[in-house]
Amino acid sequence: MTAQLLTMATPDGPFTIIARDGAVLASGWTADASELTGQIHPELLPVAFKTVDGLGAISAAVEAFYAGNPGPAMSVPVLQKSGPFRAHAWDVLRTVRPGAPVTYTEYAELSGNAKAVRAAASACAFNAAALFVPCHRVVRTDGTLGGFRWGLRIKESLLAREKDTDKDALRAG
Repeated sequence: MTAQLLTMATPDGPFTIIARDGAVLASGWTADASELTGQIHPELLPVAFKTVDGLGAISAAVEAFYAGNPGPAMSVPVLQKSGPFRAHAWDVLRTVRPGAPVTYTEYAELSGNAKAVRAAASACAFNAAALFVPCHRVVRTDGTLGGFRWGLRIKESLLAREKDTDKDALRAG
């Protein structure tokens, strides 16, 4: 199976997307696709890549995010594979409102098991589709950032963008 490979310039640095059939397999703030392929489940791992200049709605959603509209990224299809809790937890992440991060404890509760804080954190750590499955919206109970595969500088930037977006939405509404 062949997947499309696109690297876009963003204010946070290069953002690379691996997609197949209109769905994101992996994405993150790197220009090196090999930093993404290890996150793709072996059953979904492409055997070849074709570099493209755009990915339609997928790349448009990234552009919209950086233009102040994080909504379209939540509509982009994502293809990840794992066990039932983690797969459900990834779906739950897509419902966390921009500008309103949740704690790991709240994320575990939203995912259906308040005691599964470590499993919820693990879902963030193994999320291959950064931005489209917004694990950056999960923070520690004390409000500090916690971890982020692409670095705390990028996590902080993403949260700040969404906080500004949320304020703009409130002013407009």
